Amino acid sequence: MIFPLSIVSLLGLVCIALLASPYPFLAPGVVLGLVGFAVLYRKPTWGLLGIAALVPFEGFFKDSSFSGSKLLGAGLAVILMLQLALHQIPSERLRSNIWRYLIWFMVLYFLSMLNTDDLGMSLGHLRELSVGLILFVITLLIGRDLNLDLFARLVTLAVSTTCAMAMFSAKFQDQGRAAGLLEDPNAFAMLIAFAVPMGLLLVIRSPNTLHRLFWGGCCLLLLGGMTKTESRSGLVVLALSLLIGCWHYRSQLTHIRPRHLGFAMLGAAIVIPLAIYAMPAGYMARIQSLSILSAGSKAQDESLGRRASYIVVGSQMIRENPLLGSGPGTFPLHYATTGYAKAFSANRKIGDLYRRAHNTYLEIFSELGVPAGLLFVGMLALGLYNLIRARAAWMLRRDAYQADLMTHLGVSFLSLTLFLMFLSAPNQKYVWIMLALTSVLRLKAEQAALTTEARA
Repeated sequence: MIFPLSIVSLLGLVCIALLASPYPFLAPGVVLGLVGFAVLYRKPTWGLLGIAALVPFEGFFKDSSFSGSKLLGAGLAVILMLQLALHQIPSERLRSNIWRYLIWFMVLYFLSMLNTDDLGMSLGHLRELSVGLILFVITLLIGRDLNLDLFARLVTLAVSTTCAMAMFSAKFQDQGRAAGLLEDPNAFAMLIAFAVPMGLLLVIRSPNTLHRLFWGGCCLLLLGGMTKTESRSGLVVLALSLLIGCWHYRSQLTHIRPRHLGFAMLGAAIVIPLAIYAMPAGYMARIQSLSILSAGSKAQDESLGRRASYIVVGSQMIRENPLLGSGPGTFPLHYATTGYAKAFSANRKIGDLYRRAHNTYLEIFSELGVPAGLLFVGMLALGLYNLIRARAAWMLRRDAYQADLMTHLGVSFLSLTLFLMFLSAPNQKYVWIMLALTSVLRLKAEQAALTTEARA
């Protein structure tokens, strides 16, 4: 504790110096920073929980160089480095089966940067990605101590709060579509799809009716927010998530009595017509456009046409540079030179021509090359497999409580991986937190199984 105490003493001296300076109003900030440092040093998991809870509110600080999330992340990173140096956290916690893919992915990433078409754009992409990488390491170090129930509560509350704001205030909408505090309704839909499985878990685990009603209300806000986003991809991902959840609880469906089925049918008869009535007309038109596309007709929807142009441009980039791509973050540069950019530009402004792929996988394959793209997909697939193995280990121990938790976290993570097909978000914080958490949870489950066998 000698080194941390020296930092505390230094901050104290800075505080005294500020009080004697022409800027005494800065001294309370130092005191608050000192208190925050002490709290995070004792409870580093609180910092990670705070970062997770602040993700839906990051739009408040989009124009600021400093935000609560950035300060928490920077402070937490410094504290964990200190604790690693002082051996207060065992370095073995950094072990993860994800590294075998991530290391080679980063090697190819830097090789692609050496061959990039625009170094400035690539450096900007690296700065964005570095946030996710730091969160990955942080989660590996303290994920074992993370209160997962509290994590689910905070994420559900944070996202449902922004849903309420977006549903009842035009200030948090984009041309009538709910965007929360984010600029893109689809990015907001991604957060909702991530939170819904956790919200349903809280409903199932509620100890009494009052708690069940509260978390049920949060789930209704999430569903209402998803409808308000008018996101077609969100609807597809959410439906798939609910189907997987039903499959997990299939054994419990046999306990449903006829009276329960009657109440369910009555509820459906009330809720479904109300949901259809409340659904925006524009959303219905967007959903119908999907059916037209699946039938093989030529799509008249501008959004679908624009996304098809991204695929055409991305495929051409892959053919031209299959090994290392055109460089991180350079997809907009290539798209801007095509006729598609002018055709789908809303205002013909220069900035509107430089569009991202709105598909993380396509973006990585085209910017970094096929090998790096396969490694990225492999990372996410391994993360899903980790949660499947963790669930199987808990099921083997007949621990339904932990198995249910693995299922809901797995569905949330699956929602993120599916949404990456519709968004350019390689630095999305929940993706990297969950990716690291998958390996941590698998290790905990397998170690618990081994301990049980040893005792037997």
